[in-house]
Amino acid sequence: MSLPTKLTILRLLLIPIIVSFLCIPGRTTNLIAAILFFIAALTDLFDGLLARRYNCVTTMGKLLDPMTDKLLVAIVLIFLVELKRVEGWMAAVILAREIIITTLRAIAAEKGEIIAARWSGKIKTLFQLSSLNLLILHYSYFSVNVQKIGTYLLWGALLLSIISGVEYFKRFYRLTLGSKRP
Repeated sequence: MSLPTKLTILRLLLIPIIVSFLCIPGRTTNLIAAILFFIAALTDLFDGLLARRYNCVTTMGKLLDPMTDKLLVAIVLIFLVELKRVEGWMAAVILAREIIITTLRAIAAEKGEIIAARWSGKIKTLFQLSSLNLLILHYSYFSVNVQKIGTYLLWGALLLSIISGVEYFKRFYRLTLGSKRP
């Protein structure tokens, strides 16, 4: 098993631990959950970089990595909604976009087309992971309202989710349906 795949599995295993700490009220447990979430987000960055740099991209990694990314975001978002730190409709829009884009990518792949991530999607992910990390922290630190900053970043992630989602749909249409015009 390659190092990138091990990092992906580590990220997957961190999800229930993050949620466990998130469910225990308190500043310290939120801080631990946020640190673990940050580590999980870093493994997402490094597994892809290592896989490409050392040419150890595997079929398992191609399937496991995006699934784990979606699970991390979805599960944390759902728990943050439950804790009343995120509005349910915001989580619904973000999760719907993820499901739609994953489905479009799978359909395109079946037709032999790859819809690669663009910068808008990568920036969306940065906003999303940053906002979730701050929303996990929740409490103010050094007189900084972390919850408010996290909410603003989540609004940015929401907007970028919509923008990048529209971009994906346009590329999907061009690659798979657009060429069938008479």
